[in-house]
Amino acid sequence: MTTTEIKTNDRTTAEATTVRPNPTTAAPRLNFAKAAPKAFRAVIGLDAAAREGLDPALVELVQIRASHLNRCAYCLHMHTADARKAGESEDRLHMVAVWQEADHFFTDREQSALALTDAVTRIGDAGVPDEVYDQAAAHFTEEELAHLLALIFTINTWNRIALSTAKRAGTDER
Repeated sequence: MTTTEIKTNDRTTAEATTVRPNPTTAAPRLNFAKAAPKAFRAVIGLDAAAREGLDPALVELVQIRASHLNRCAYCLHMHTADARKAGESEDRLHMVAVWQEADHFFTDREQSALALTDAVTRIGDAGVPDEVYDQAAAHFTEEELAHLLALIFTINTWNRIALSTAKRAGTDER
């Protein structure tokens, strides 16, 4: 259990407790695909549309990075496995979590996509800074940038589905 302080308007302090299910013992809460099939198919449709025109290796890097930030072991396991099958190197997979410190492993285009992934995934912290957006816009066409944003939205949605329903890493129930 983790306890953190939350400040509101720099005057009020309240205590909040966050408890995550233990991924090794928690039973899945519900099968989202069966319980809400139209919503599930809509997310699949957005996911498929978002990927159009984007390099498959870049897609996996973005999904891995968002899954790191969201602490989604289920999606992290799935997307690192998919990246390996697609030929991604172990070195690069290990460096995604620390991409800023290991920037020589990634192209400028990939770095701009990872920075945008960080900003959009952590949007509540500081929004999406202009310099991050502008850097991505310098490396992607307007259409590619729209697809990249949709991809980031989608993986964040998948992470939230997996975490909310206590999906267990390694089960890859797609």
